[in-house]
Amino acid sequence: MSRFLSKSGQALLPYTPGEQPKGRKFIKLNTNESPYPPSPNVAKAILAGFEESDGTDPAPTEIANLRLYSDPEAKPLVKAIADYYGVEPDQVIVGNGSDEILAFAFRAFCDKESPLLAADITYGFYPALCGLLDIPYRTAALKDDFSVDTEDYKGCGCNCIIANPNAPTGMALPLSAIEEILAANQGQVVMVDEAYVDFGCESAVSLLKRYENLVVIQTFSKSRSLAGGRVGFAIAGKELIADMNRVKYSFNPYNVNRLSMLAAAEAVKDREYTKLCCERICGTRERTAQGLRELGFKVLDSRTNFLFIKSNSMGGKAYFDGLRENGILVRRWDADRIGEYLRVSIGTDGEMEEFLAVTKRLLSDREARG
Repeated sequence: MSRFLSKSGQALLPYTPGEQPKGRKFIKLNTNESPYPPSPNVAKAILAGFEESDGTDPAPTEIANLRLYSDPEAKPLVKAIADYYGVEPDQVIVGNGSDEILAFAFRAFCDKESPLLAADITYGFYPALCGLLDIPYRTAALKDDFSVDTEDYKGCGCNCIIANPNAPTGMALPLSAIEEILAANQGQVVMVDEAYVDFGCESAVSLLKRYENLVVIQTFSKSRSLAGGRVGFAIAGKELIADMNRVKYSFNPYNVNRLSMLAAAEAVKDREYTKLCCERICGTRERTAQGLRELGFKVLDSRTNFLFIKSNSMGGKAYFDGLRENGILVRRWDADRIGEYLRVSIGTDGEMEEFLAVTKRLLSDREARG
C-alpha cells in the first residue's frame, strides 16, 4: 500500500474473489458461474446491434447508442423484472451486479447506529462491505450442522441479511422461517439475498405484500448465465426502493450499461430457457452428490449450483491442492469450522465426471501411500 492510503483504508479487509485463471486451461468449478451460455435471445438482441449503415448516420441500434449514456432508470429491464415477478416497476432497482445492490441497501438502511446481523459463515462480501461503509457487523453462529438458527434473528434489534440459500454451505431455510424472522423484526429491515434461489429454493418475493421491511436481492450471474454482464436487482416496497435509489443517485446514476440492460431483459423474458438450465444443473448436482457420498464424502444438502463437501479421509488443503494439480479449480477457505470443506461449483456433466474421476484417483493414491 502507498503512504497516501488513509487510516480507514488501511483497516479494510477486502473480499477475495475466486481465482480467474490465465494461461493453463482448467476445469473451473470455483466461482459458481453457469456452465451454460445465456439465452439465445440474448445473443440475437446484441448481434442485432451490428446492422449496417451507409456510413453517414449510425444505425439506430444499441451498438451505435453506446456513444450515449445508458438510461439511469433502466426502464425496459425494470419492467421485464417487474412483469416476471408480478410487482410494480417502482418496486425494482437494478445495479452493476448484486454486489452493488447490496452496497445500496447497506448504505441506505445501516450506519453506526444501525448495525447489520448476518451468519458467521456466509457470503464474505458482507463484512467487507460493512468495513468499507463503517457499519458495525454482528454475526450469529450457524448450528453444528451449518443450518441457520432462526431464533438468533428474531427480535435481534438490528437490520439483518440472510443469504437463502446460504453460501458457501448451499443450505436453505423454508419460506415459513423467513416469514417468522420478518414478523419478529418489523422495526428493522430484513434483506434476503437470493443469488441461488432458482436452484431449489422458494423466493421471498411472495411475502412483499405483507411485510414492508423486506428487501429481496437477486442476480443474473447464476441461473441466467450473465456473470460477465454484471446485473443484479432488488425487489421491495416502493419506499425502500426509493431509499436505495437515493443512494444510487448519490453514487453512480448510470450504473448499468446499455448492452447489459439489453442482455438481462432478454434473459429474464426467456423463462423456459432459464428453467431448462436450472433443471440440468440440479440434475448434475444430485448425480455428483451421490457419487461423492459413495466415495465416503460428507455432502451438505444443497439448494444451489454448488456443493459443500468434506472428505472423510483427505484433508481439505490436500484435496484442494490435488484437484488444482490435476487441472480442476474449486474454492476453499482457511477458516474455523470450514477449513476441511471445499465448495465445488456444478459444471457440465462431462466436467463433473472428470471431477469425480480425479477425486477417485486422489483417494486411491492416498490409500496406496498408506
